[in-house]
Parts: sequence; C-alpha cells; structure tokens
Amino acid sequence: MKRERKNVLASLTLPIACFSAIGVKAETPNNFRTNAPNILMILVDDLGYGDLSCQEGTKDVRTPNIDRLLNEGIRFTNFHANCPVSSPSRASLLTGRYPDMVGVPGVIRTHKEDSWGYLSENAVLLPQMLKQADYQTAIIGKWHLGLESPNTPTERGFDYFHGFLGDMMDDYYTHRRFGNNYMRENQKLIDPQGHATELFSDWAIQYIQDRKRKGDKKPFFMYLAYNAPHTPVQPPKEWLEKVQERDPSLSLKRAKLVALVEHLDYHVGRVYESLEKSGQLENTLILFASDNGGQADAGANNGPFRGAKEDMYEGGIRVAGGCYWQGEIRPAVLDNFVMLSDIFPTLCELTGIPVKHEIDGMSILPLLRGESLDTDNRMAYWVRREGNFRYGGMAYYASRYGDYKILQNTPWEPIQFFNLKDDPEEQRPLQTDSDEYERLFLNLMEHIRQAGMVPWQNERYR
Repeated sequence: MKRERKNVLASLTLPIACFSAIGVKAETPNNFRTNAPNILMILVDDLGYGDLSCQEGTKDVRTPNIDRLLNEGIRFTNFHANCPVSSPSRASLLTGRYPDMVGVPGVIRTHKEDSWGYLSENAVLLPQMLKQADYQTAIIGKWHLGLESPNTPTERGFDYFHGFLGDMMDDYYTHRRFGNNYMRENQKLIDPQGHATELFSDWAIQYIQDRKRKGDKKPFFMYLAYNAPHTPVQPPKEWLEKVQERDPSLSLKRAKLVALVEHLDYHVGRVYESLEKSGQLENTLILFASDNGGQADAGANNGPFRGAKEDMYEGGIRVAGGCYWQGEIRPAVLDNFVMLSDIFPTLCELTGIPVKHEIDGMSILPLLRGESLDTDNRMAYWVRREGNFRYGGMAYYASRYGDYKILQNTPWEPIQFFNLKDDPEEQRPLQTDSDEYERLFLNLMEHIRQAGMVPWQNERYR
C-alpha cells in the first residue's frame, strides 16, 4: 500500500529560521569576569579531524600548543564546518548564516568562469557587530571572500587587514596565485618574504604587542586565518627532516603534511606566548577550528569518518574545534553538535550585542559557561556549488536533524540517508520510507527555495 504523505512543513519540521533574530540582553554573564574580553579566532585551512595529537587514535603527529587550547578548554568532538570547502565556511563563520543565504555557495576564485560565489553586500559581518561593543577588529591571514572592492576586509567591517585576499597560495614562500600578488596591508599591495605561516604569526604577534605598547584599553577581535595545512604541502626543510628522523616509517606524503601541521602548531604556540608575555592572556577568549576536513590526496587524516575535503560525508565537514579562556572556561570534552555559524551569535551574546537581523546559527554560550544546552534540536544544512566535469556548475547538499542526515556527494547521485548515532562512519544507508527522511528532504527543499532568492553572482563579472 502506498504510504500516505504528511504535511511535513506543518507537522514535522522546525521553522527554517528557528534560530534567527536572536535578541540578547546586554548584561555581563554570571560566571565570566567581563563581557568584553579580547577574542582571538584561529581558523586553519584543510586540517583533518585526526591531524591533532589530542584526537583519539592519532599517533604520528605532535601538536602540543593546539592540544593545550583544546585540552585545557572545551574540545568539541561533534564540531562542523558549514561546508566541505573554504569560502562558504568562512562566510558562515563571519555572518552566522548558511553560506548560500549570503551568496557564497561555492569557492570564490580569480577567474570568473570558475568562481561560484559573491558575498552579499547586505550581509552583516561579525566585526561590524563587535564594533557596537567598542571592539577593535583585525584579520590576519587568509580572507577568501572577495578579491576586490567592495568585498575586501576593511570595506566589510575590519579595522585592520594584514594578509592574503585569495584562495590558496601556489607557493608558501612567493605567495602568488596564478601569478597574482594578493598580499595586502589594508588596501596597500605588499610583497613580504618568508613562509606564510611564519608571516601571519609574526603579524598577529606584532598586533598584540602594538596594542600593549600603545596602552589601548579597547578590547580586540583578531581573526587569525592561516593557509596551512592547505596544499601545496610545503613545510620548511628542517621541520620535514625532524619528522622523518623521528618516524622513518612515514611515507614522504604523510611526513610532509605532519611537518606542515607541526610547524603550524609551533607558531600557534608563539601567538599564545605573546598574549601571555604581554599580560593579555587571562582576558582573551581563544577559539579554534578548521574550515573543512583534510584533503585526502595530500595525506590528511580525517579520523574514523568517511570522506574528506569536498565530501558531504562527515570526513569533509566534521572538524576539530574548541575554545579556551584561562581561568574562565573549565576543561571539558563535549559531543554537542556545533557549527562554525554558531560562533557569530555566541560572541554577540558574550559581548552583550543584540542580534536583530536574521541568522541561522545559535549561541552556545551556555556550553562555555559549563551549563547544559540542547544543540541537536535544529535543522542544519550544507551546500557546495562547483564547476568541472564532476559537478558541472551545480550544487550538492546535506541536511541533518538530530542523529539523522541525508546527503549527496555530487549533484548527479541519489540522496543517501544515515543515522549517525548507529552508523557514524556512514557505511549503511537507511531506507527512505520514514518520517525522519521526509522531514530532512522537505526542509532541505524549502531551504534551497529560500536560498534561490539570494544572488551568488554580480553584474561586474558578466
């Protein structure tokens, strides 16, 4: 007998924007000493879930500095990027929205024929919000949300920019992409010498020291976005030699990636030390995450999960994530479902800034306070639009509610349905004749309809 269809949008779903327009009282949280700490958001690029030594089962990489942040703070085991590739995840982090709701369903690139997003000029970015609480805002490192006006960092809310406008670097030492120099200090073209990871760390440390030297009493928000360990996998020679001497059994591919990750970890430690030496560590909230999973053919370890960067399987979107605040956040390992887009409302609530416009993330501030919070009771969506013969300029999707998830891994293949609690490795697709599948499918369809009203191209790129 044919199964009777239900009015899912009336009976099975939460509203698409059920976590939108969050109003936050401007008051100091009960158990934090201040509602205006310095904030350091560290975002790394293409780090596999299993490429930190604090992750269970990881044995060949040593990352003591990032481990310290996640072991002495909160380490989330169920933290997700908003996309399996870069630009969309960064858009979600900075806007609190799903990336296709701000015009970034895919990667923004140099050539218009292969660029699949344009950051909406109506989108409100996190630095704009934090200015309401008198924050000084800076981005050091990779931007990847626009190569020209009006979508450059200082035109989208940041007071200061020292870094790279583009996507990947073709070389960590020359910093070019297709021969273009995208290195800038604010709007000024620069051509610095040195490994990108070291440069970005030096610039972050300089910013911290300058604020201390000038005696600036305003809190700062620094978004420190590294290119590492994105390809090309280029660790300094001495770092590769150290890894190979320690573990000769590693393949050259894996040894190079381990060395690049350990080099990154060392420089994260330098930034931490600069906060400590300048007396600013105790009043600085540090957040850490990756923009997506690790790249399989670069030798990344995505832990026990299926898939890698570009995939809608967990290996492409589940990432290392956590937060640290010395003396304020108690150490914990939490399995709450958290997304990059949750950082926006969390920081707004922490700093007492009301969010009066529509967003998709939810504040996880109670978790930082050591309180309980149900983060699973929401629909979540992932999208990526891409060119080439695998994708054909089309988008592919995933959606999740609680333990249930549907996904496509290319636009051409059927949707698969999984229960992540019973099958975290996504090896056993379920039958689709269920209320849970129907809820996910129809809500995703409605999300696609709403996102279709948001342009992701611009007239100037005709």
